[in-house]
Formats: sequence, C-alpha cells, structure tokens
Amino acid sequence: MEKLMSLCKRRGFIYQSSEIYGGQSACWDFGPLGVEIKNNIKQLWWTAMVHENENIVGLDAAIIMHPRVWEASGHVEGFHDPMVDCKDCKRRFKADTIPQTINPRCPECGGVLTDIRQFNLMFKTNVGPVEDSASIAYLRPETAQGIYVNFLNVLNSSRQKIPFGIAQIGKAFRNEITPGNFIFRSREFEQMEMQFFVRPDEADSWMDHWRKQRFEFHNRLGIRPERIRWHEHGPDELAHYARTAFDIQYRFPFGWSELEGVHNRTDYDLKRHTEYSGKDMSYFDQETKERYIPYIIETSAGCDRTMLQVLVDAYEEEPGEKENRVVMRISPLIAPVKAAVFPLVRRDGMPERAQEIYQELKRYFTVFYDENGTIGRRYRRMDEAGTPYCITVDSQTALDDTVTVRDRDTMAQERVKTGDLKAMISKSMEEYRRPDTVDIFEDSYVE
Repeated sequence: MEKLMSLCKRRGFIYQSSEIYGGQSACWDFGPLGVEIKNNIKQLWWTAMVHENENIVGLDAAIIMHPRVWEASGHVEGFHDPMVDCKDCKRRFKADTIPQTINPRCPECGGVLTDIRQFNLMFKTNVGPVEDSASIAYLRPETAQGIYVNFLNVLNSSRQKIPFGIAQIGKAFRNEITPGNFIFRSREFEQMEMQFFVRPDEADSWMDHWRKQRFEFHNRLGIRPERIRWHEHGPDELAHYARTAFDIQYRFPFGWSELEGVHNRTDYDLKRHTEYSGKDMSYFDQETKERYIPYIIETSAGCDRTMLQVLVDAYEEEPGEKENRVVMRISPLIAPVKAAVFPLVRRDGMPERAQEIYQELKRYFTVFYDENGTIGRRYRRMDEAGTPYCITVDSQTALDDTVTVRDRDTMAQERVKTGDLKAMISKSMEEYRRPDTVDIFEDSYVE
C-alpha cells in the first residue's frame, strides 16, 4: 500500500487533506487524476442504475436532515462503537478489536486500557445562530434515509409503480474511532446507493436479480475476477433490519474486505418512518387491490472503496534493465486520461500537427498533451497515470497522415491513420480486456 499511496500523491490521484497544516486524519483530497477516475466510476454506476433501467429514478437529498430522521432510523440510539483508550500512550481503539482477556492491554505499548464506553459515530452540529438542544442536527452517516423519507414524493411525482427504485450518490460522514487503510475507511466518504421497493412476496427473486447485476458492475470496471467474491452474512452478522445480506468483497493488501452490500431490509425502514412521522408510507397496488408496506432491496457501494479497488487492482511493477516500470492497468472505460498526444521532437511541424490531433480528440475524450522530455520518459509518466494509449506524431505523419500508437499494457506500437483514432479509443473503452485476465468471473462464488 505504501508504494501505491506514494504514486497517488506523485501523480495527482489522492492527497492528504490539509497537508500543509500537518494533515487532517482520515480525510482525503482527490487530485486531477483522482477526480477524473471518481467521476468516471460514478457516471458508470449512474448509467448502470438509472439510465439502463426504466423503473429507477435519481435523487439528491440534503446532507443535513431533520434530527427525527435519525431517531427513526435507530442511529441516535444504536449507531455506536465500543471504545477504549490507552492510559499510557493515549491511543484509541475499538474495543472489539482488542483480544478479550481477563486484563486486556494496549496492543501498541502494552499499557493499561480504560473501561469500555460507547461512542456515537455521527457528527453532531447545530442549525441556526443559537447552540442549544433544540438546534442539534447531524451530518448524515448514510444516504439511504434521504431516499426513504422521499419515498412518497418520488412515488407520486414520477408516477412509478412497484417495483421501482431510487438511486442516489452523495457524501456521508462517520466519526470513525480507528479509520485507516488509506481511503478504505475515512470520516468523509461518498456512497452510491439504490433502494428498490418491491412486493414482500417478490423480495427473494429481486434479491437474486440485484446480486447478479451488482457483481457484473465490477466486471465492467475491469477488476481481476480472482480477487473478488461474495460473502453471505451469518446469523451473528445480520443487521437488525435485514432478512438476508451479501457483501461483494475484494482481496486488498490488508485482506478480503467489503466493497458493496446487497441487503433485503424488509419493511423495517418505511415502518419506522411511518411510526415516527405519522405519515402513512404504505402502497396501494391498483392491480391486486392490496395495500402493503413495500420491502426494500438495497444495493450500497462505497465510491471511495470502489476507487481504491480499481487502483489496487491496476498497480503493477515490471522489472526492467535500469529501473522497474510502474504501470496502472486501469480500464479505458474509467481511466482518467484516455490518450496522450506527443510530438516526437519540437521541430519540423510536429508540435503543430500534434496539437491539431489533440484538439480534435479532446472534443470526445479526456486527452493529455506533452512535448517535454524524452519519448521514453513521457511514456513512463503516462504508464503511471494509467493512460491506455500514447499517440506520437513523427516524420512519417507528414507523408501518410499516420501516427505511432503505443499500447500501455503490451507496449506494442502500430501505425494508425489519424482519422481512425477516435474509433480506436471508443472501441477500447467497450472491449478492453487485461492481458492477464482469466475467465473465472463467477457470480455464484460465496465465501
């Protein structure tokens, strides 16, 4: 992870937040390349959810909501982690990560630990000019509740019928006791969630449907199949609201960890909001003449975790005679830069022709222009940025209007007509396949 973190800073993927002041713990800023990947992931998710499904619509709910929302959801009462402090080194730990012995000690220095106390993970704030109990509000710890409280609004305004879904991408905030593993667990993060409302007797079949759809999404990201799997929650892992729950896990350097959850939340959430708001959240089915509270099939993915998965999966070092080649094998579909355009040298009209090609391609793709340094050094910079193609204008270009196109993964070079470049890049975005990919992408594999 240290090498990847160093690369992310050097190439402008991810920076430590407020670094010039010593950094803000577990908060991250996404640089020029990072924000492009993140936006590409979000756009691919939005397309897969909203644009490719006629019964799913979008929503962008407020971050600060009425505090009763979090009472109804159970977050005020139950969104706690057990916490202990070391009396000697002052480090803080989640109590459930400390080996349970008669007299547990600090795992860092062996010091004496405090008694366990409960710590609410929500960030508390005040709304308005007066700070008192009546002005208390919270930064949302999840985006799902914004969907649930808007269930009736969306149902009536969009004229949807059960089954239908509401999708949302947005920030969430959790005051984690022990965040870590780079952007995997941070205090400010972005979620990509879709809540699908169904008849109670159809929940199991829709659960199977969305499990298949969500696993395929990670296939579209170009992730190596042997590094991804399903994990089914056992009875001791199930949340109080869930009947069944599955996690899509990825094999990070720190172990198998959750990327996305697919859960059958039953009718728990709408019942709770009915109870606390006094509003009837039931649905009347015109076809069956039944009234019921829908079950919810939830798909909840972390955008930051998905991005970390992409970066970890893409990072490779290849041995070289003088130095290792670091290459980010990111799928062209979500790569931050689709192609780089170079003049071989800065004379003989090559920069001018390269600029023309660059200006033409940037109408359709994110493209980078570079004329500084040796051609080999420029290739290496683009390898580290994950750029699939490097396009070089050379002396032959003036003769036959072809350029040298160098493939990031294989380093093979071929001559391509300038008029064919757009089609070549577009095709690679749809048909990309890593050279080392094996056909074992099984959505049925469960740990």
